[in-house]
Amino acid sequence: MITIGLTMTMMKVKDRVEEFGSYLDELYPTAICELQFQKDYELLMAVVMSAQTTDRRVNSVTPILFRRYPTLKSLYEANIEDIMDIIKPIGTFHKKAEFIQKIAYILDTEAGGKVPNDRTFLETLPGVGRKTVNVVLSVLYDEPAIAVDTHVERVSKRLGFAKEKDSVLVVEQKLMKLFPKELWSKRHHQMVFFGRYHCKAVRPNCEECRICEGCPYYKKRSVK
Repeated sequence: MITIGLTMTMMKVKDRVEEFGSYLDELYPTAICELQFQKDYELLMAVVMSAQTTDRRVNSVTPILFRRYPTLKSLYEANIEDIMDIIKPIGTFHKKAEFIQKIAYILDTEAGGKVPNDRTFLETLPGVGRKTVNVVLSVLYDEPAIAVDTHVERVSKRLGFAKEKDSVLVVEQKLMKLFPKELWSKRHHQMVFFGRYHCKAVRPNCEECRICEGCPYYKKRSVK
């Protein structure tokens, strides 16, 4: 009986995943990273700067920063106070300015001025974690990856694809099992859009959502 119950639950989750995937394809067929960049290291630094802020705010400061300091050498030789002043609108700018300069120095002196397709190396960089590396490798090298940011985490838990207490790593691992590997990067960007513009943290568009009937979060919200 327990085995049958588990099988039924897995079938329901699989059905919801397929329905969700179709809905994402309908809503955001061409979802891509919204961070603006022209060079590989600009993307890496933009993702680092996007922690605890929005892509829109990051996009408001990066053109100024990279226009004033157009090379890695100019970035790590810059007056850090000036970098702080430029990126101040994104918050936690003291640490982020330090990260930018340290990353610039390491890439220039140890990686030939390029962002390598090397997860192990990238995760040693200051301010760079698994989520950042997943985004960078996916966008720059088309590597299959699911980066779990606040949007992806929220959507995954609301839909019941992950448990409320799951860490971001566990959420990532569960999503990797639910979606085909060739769709990981696509689904990541689509889920970011879905969480950013549809299943928002505050006032989610549940009533307008086509998959709300199968959503555990919607059911709990409706009871309240």
